[in-house]
Amino acid sequence: MELSSVYPVVCTADVAASKDFYVRLFGYEVTFEADWYVSLRRGPYELALLDHRHPTLPAAYRRPVAGLLINFEVADVDAEWERLVVREGLTPELTLRDEPFGQRHFIVADPGGVLVDVITPIPPSQEYAAQFAAQ
Repeated sequence: MELSSVYPVVCTADVAASKDFYVRLFGYEVTFEADWYVSLRRGPYELALLDHRHPTLPAAYRRPVAGLLINFEVADVDAEWERLVVREGLTPELTLRDEPFGQRHFIVADPGGVLVDVITPIPPSQEYAAQFAAQ
């Protein structure tokens, strides 16, 4: 199989609010917009938003997404904490902290309940270092 693109399509109850969240706070640009579907791009990264009630979805799956976590790896997670939580007022679902598996991160939620994990890699503990694949 030759892939030309792979990206998530997030089923949401409020396409406009979700679009605003990713455009305003994460720098995505709209590449297509309808009231039921929005396609977003930031450099090589794509994300789409779909009204969960739209008939293009099989009827048994017409519900908002649940249990989705999107990782945003950044150069300075502390600066993003300041921007998103302190200045923008987003509620942290997980406060800024270091993890022994090699991340300094925090988690916020988008308007549809998708968790957004903002991460800066840090050296893992000795216990976790051996679990990483050789580079």
